Amino acid sequence: MQITRNSSQKTATGPSEWFTGTVYVDPVATPSNGSRVGASMVHFTPGARTAWHAHPHGQTIYVTEGIGLVQRRGGPIEVISPGDRVFFEPEEWHWHGAAPTRFMTHLAMHEVPENGNAATWGPHVTDEEYGKAPPIDA
Repeated sequence: MQITRNSSQKTATGPSEWFTGTVYVDPVATPSNGSRVGASMVHFTPGARTAWHAHPHGQTIYVTEGIGLVQRRGGPIEVISPGDRVFFEPEEWHWHGAAPTRFMTHLAMHEVPENGNAATWGPHVTDEEYGKAPPIDA
């Protein structure tokens, strides 16, 4: 058993190569001792979002607060709310982030392959792409 105390963790700013806008990341699980699970609590400020990306073993996100947006390549932009779970298939190109006027936090979970490369990153989601989101009712 291993306990990692909250006081030993540092919140990191999401790298600009992977995100548009201001995003904060808190580590939850890091692969070690045979485990391949990676998980982070990701906090998006209004309008912030990931770049297009894909995961070799897929990814699950679980929304804990706020209102967000998700899209898989070729699909419509979907609105997500607390309690919603989204699974992106392995190698499915997608993005996710906050609605334009709302914060959003989600738990991101994925399996990290032996080579350590949990995601392939592509171009940033353009303002034009992001602007095609449906109206937010909340």
